[in-house]
Amino acid sequence: MGESSPAPQPTRRTGLLGVHSLDSFSLAVPDLAVAEGFYRDFGLTVTERGNGLGLFTDDSTHCWGNFSEGRTKKLKHLSFGVFPDDLPRFARRLQHQGITRLDPPAGTESDGVWFQDCDGLLIELRDAGKSSPNEKSRTLMPASPPGTRCAPLRSETGQVRPRRLQHVLIFTRNVDRAVEFYGRVLGLRLSDQAGEVAFMHGVHGSDHHLLAFAASNGPGFHHCSWDVASVHDVGLGAMQMADQGFSAGWGLGRHVLGSNYFHYVRDPWGSYSEYSAAMDYIPCGMDWSAQQHKPENGFYLWGPEPPEGFAVNGEVA
Repeated sequence: MGESSPAPQPTRRTGLLGVHSLDSFSLAVPDLAVAEGFYRDFGLTVTERGNGLGLFTDDSTHCWGNFSEGRTKKLKHLSFGVFPDDLPRFARRLQHQGITRLDPPAGTESDGVWFQDCDGLLIELRDAGKSSPNEKSRTLMPASPPGTRCAPLRSETGQVRPRRLQHVLIFTRNVDRAVEFYGRVLGLRLSDQAGEVAFMHGVHGSDHHLLAFAASNGPGFHHCSWDVASVHDVGLGAMQMADQGFSAGWGLGRHVLGSNYFHYVRDPWGSYSEYSAAMDYIPCGMDWSAQQHKPENGFYLWGPEPPEGFAVNGEVA
């Protein structure tokens, strides 16, 4: 008799009300043409959406990021995906907690639920398919048998193409208050915290964090992180961006909390896009034991020192 297939993993945790995905982020930037060039070089598909741009990965119709033109770079809102029957339950939760529902931004077509978080950042909850992974992303480790060269020639390497949005890190005036708000209202759970940095995951199965916070004197956008297939792709991504003139950043390194290998590329507005591989995964149904760590564990296990100004919020004067 053949071996039986493993039982399918659940993709929804019953009895808990919580968002299942970070569906997308929305930024205003001073120049859409510059944004288009940067993210195309990064390995994403960039298309026109209304008066702005949308970010896509290969073989997917999911829009991970939206860009509009503004005077300066500014985080406009975050959209979270919820199961269809949970949307009215979230609406009742907001009412019960005295959180005011708002209209969608002008020009935005949405039948979601809109409100502001504890820093005044606009949040959307929308009926959407689960875009957070239902299992740990597979990570490749290129290898070859003895007597065979493993590394490809530089002329043989193609463009690194991220597989999906992994998480975003945003600034907040108070990390503890943000963790409490997003847990109480959105149902996210703390994964780990190290000083003024905190990481939160979804209860229906997600990476170690789909949302992270760093302390600042106001809200803002620090980075978006994109899952790639290997640490090899992390390094190649850094090289392909440097070849296009985007050499400023941080990496190659490995984080402690989340365990992922990383390289951050500084974008034209002072925030970052991260190539990330092999992040820890928290399965649906697991109660992860969140811990408070020393501040040095919030950055890296190994790698170069972070560049000066890496944690500065450029959206706050």
